[in-house]
Amino acid sequence: MVQLRSRGKTSRHLVPIALLTDFGYRDHYAGVLRGVIASISPGVTMIDVTHGIAAQNVMAGALALRESWRFFPAATIFLVVVDPGVGTPRRAIAVETESGATMVGPDNGVLWMAVEQAGFRRAVELRSTRYFLPHRSSTFHGRDIFAPAAAHLWNGVALGRMGPATPVIERLVYPQPVERDDELLGVVIYVDGYGNLVSNLTRAQVQSLQTRFPTSRLLVRIRGSRRPVAVSRTYGDVSEGAPLALFGSFEMLEIAVREGNAAEILAAGPGTEIRVRAEP
Repeated sequence: MVQLRSRGKTSRHLVPIALLTDFGYRDHYAGVLRGVIASISPGVTMIDVTHGIAAQNVMAGALALRESWRFFPAATIFLVVVDPGVGTPRRAIAVETESGATMVGPDNGVLWMAVEQAGFRRAVELRSTRYFLPHRSSTFHGRDIFAPAAAHLWNGVALGRMGPATPVIERLVYPQPVERDDELLGVVIYVDGYGNLVSNLTRAQVQSLQTRFPTSRLLVRIRGSRRPVAVSRTYGDVSEGAPLALFGSFEMLEIAVREGNAAEILAAGPGTEIRVRAEP
């Protein structure tokens, strides 16, 4: 993560607002967010983390944010809009973290994983309408509430002026793996654009299983696969079109198909069971 020498106004204006949404690339929604921010904060640098999160998939948004935030300058403002509860009583929040990053979005858990890593410092509920657009839609809070709030924060408005403090935010956690003697049982929690199936099994958990059974071979099974696969180091360890298991950038066990789409070929997705077993 890039560190800045100061977190005052000068350093704030050297860092970007980063956007992460499920708006996709077909409609105008993502572009409108950028337009609102640019109108309030001329000269701001904006970086699109992605607008390709699967529609209304809060878990996917949370994981993408968790895997992204640390690679940005310390004072970056993250505008995150994956908001299936838009227009309901769910809260709009802004969270300041120990790392220096600020995260703006709905309080539905989408911010939690990144905040947990970055360190929770304080949060407010976005209620001060002077920092919203004058006319607010019940279906587009990204445009009318979140984007203006992020822009005003970048301009130097104090977090406390945005609304009342809140000591807690909504948590979101993925299912934990189950350990059974010589086996780990997990599930797919994320599918990336290549169709790679990211599980909830960490490298440390799989290595621990290997340590307990040092003379055994670890084999990975997923529903839809005709045969188990060994854990590989890289895609090049198998032939074109072959399935494999490996640890990707998430540091979680993934099922992939070399130069193919594992999600399509194996008809698998979030919730699909994955087993890692130590076998002689």
